[in-house]
Amino acid sequence: MNSPASDLQPILSLDDAVERCQVLGMRLSRQRRYILELLWQVKEHLSAREIYDRLNQQGQNIGHTSVYQNLEALSDQGIIECVERSNGRLYGHINSSHSHVNCTDTAQIIDIKIELPPEIIRQVEAQTGVKITDYRIDFFGTRAAS
Repeated sequence: MNSPASDLQPILSLDDAVERCQVLGMRLSRQRRYILELLWQVKEHLSAREIYDRLNQQGQNIGHTSVYQNLEALSDQGIIECVERSNGRLYGHINSSHSHVNCTDTAQIIDIKIELPPEIIRQVEAQTGVKITDYRIDFFGTRAAS
């Protein structure tokens, strides 16, 4: 969670993401903008291949290499999220602290905000001797029957 952008405010909109690129001196190429727009539009975690396919289906002619390079640059700078999974990396639009619900039926990752009570944080710090500055919780489950 220590990205170069970690001292900056959370990115809460596409405009914030574009502004962060500018603040960091990142060139906002049309390919980079297409990727940001797609991630903010779908609000899902997508693989690089899915991003490539969706952008090309929308008529945005963008190459594989460009997608991969831009995703790496955006995630390295903390502008987008990169989630490591056993079957590859997934990218999402939220860069701020949040947790995930992982649906094992659909492989979908749902972003949620969880706030732990201060006594839990103190207990973890007491047990580990580590000052907690941020946390992320991953939940796993299946879709509830209707």
